[in-house]
Amino acid sequence: MRALTGISELDSMLHGGFMRGDVTLIVGSAGTGKTTLALQYLVNGATKFNENGLYVTFEQMPAQIYRDAASFGWDIRKLEAEGKIRVVCTSPPVLVQFIESRSPIDAIIDEIKAKRIVIDSISHLETFIPPSVLRSELYRVVNHFKMKGLTSVFIAESHEVFGNSLVVTGTGLSFLVDCIILLRIVEIKSSLRKALTVLKIRGSDHDKQLREFEITP
Repeated sequence: MRALTGISELDSMLHGGFMRGDVTLIVGSAGTGKTTLALQYLVNGATKFNENGLYVTFEQMPAQIYRDAASFGWDIRKLEAEGKIRVVCTSPPVLVQFIESRSPIDAIIDEIKAKRIVIDSISHLETFIPPSVLRSELYRVVNHFKMKGLTSVFIAESHEVFGNSLVVTGTGLSFLVDCIILLRIVEIKSSLRKALTVLKIRGSDHDKQLREFEITP
């Protein structure tokens, strides 16, 4: 059983979408479209596949997300009013604490019967959680999402823009997730373009090519 992103070419690359209940990491440098891709995953889930979703952000205020989504024709406020999507602006410690006791985040998941969740971004956890315990805390969060039946997307920032070598994330999260989608900037005929590749999907084959993509209205 797959959780379709609703982006036809990406679902084709994934051989049918994300594996349901898995955790996907979207990683890339600034401006590569990580947040846009994650938002589209939630909006398509709510409007096309009857799967409600929660967007948890550490770095953007809800007003920014509403504005950015509106530029693509996505009315997040309307979807929130309909109980299909919820945007939560919080801090990284709240994300970690909610697996130990019933918190507002956990309550919202139950309230809207969420099937999808986006965490934007995991990179901010490094600022608030000591490196010695970061990986174990992420492991607990990942397992908690899986126990609740969520098909999750984590966003992570990469500081590598060009070149062939890229460190996916310093948190060790790449070993904990089931799927990794890499967004990057590439130079094609003296122009800077966006490109996407699927680095791995646990338990499934996938398209291994680097494909150019565009973000349009």
